[in-house]
Amino acid sequence: MSDVIGAEQLRLLIERIERLEEEKKGIADDIKDVYAESKSNGYDTKTMRAIVRLRRMEKHHRDEAEALLETYKAALGLA
Repeated sequence: MSDVIGAEQLRLLIERIERLEEEKKGIADDIKDVYAESKSNGYDTKTMRAIVRLRRMEKHHRDEAEALLETYKAALGLA
């Protein structure tokens, strides 16, 4: 009996994952559409992606990454 219950639970979990993967694909398509709209309005999408990535970071991690970038730029004569 436990094999049947375990198999049913596993099937339900797999189906949930599949539904979530479909939702994730839909959201990714929506995000792609927003970037395409942004590009058609003259915005630089590479820069927008960088800003989104920075906003996702906690402030202290962002500060650390920016300081490290400045250090590397200075070492390479880019600053």
